Amino acid sequence: MTSLDAVTAWIQNYRSAWESNDPEEIGNLFAEDAAYFTEPFAKPWLGREKIVKKWLKNQDEPGTTTFEWHPLIVTEDLAIIEATTRYPKKAYSNLWVLRLDISGQARQFTEWWMRHPS
Repeated sequence: MTSLDAVTAWIQNYRSAWESNDPEEIGNLFAEDAAYFTEPFAKPWLGREKIVKKWLKNQDEPGTTTFEWHPLIVTEDLAIIEATTRYPKKAYSNLWVLRLDISGQARQFTEWWMRHPS
């Protein structure tokens, strides 16, 4: 079940994992059989173990990003988040589709990211 409080907690935990790159923190975000889509039509990373492995392979250096977000839609089944990620020399607009299970872990996560013009 998804609620704004659950979404907010999940995103706070996501940011903490993003900054720490700690495998346990990353893994705690996702259900054992979760699907992580890095793009809507990309082959998903399936399962917590693979998500952690792929995340760490593609990690950002801690302290190199800022992240601002707000919810567009939060229902019992899903949340749609609009966000901006800023790096020192580039920025991205993000759209996330997040489906949480009853324990607050993501069972499905899909991200769209678009680089801002220079």
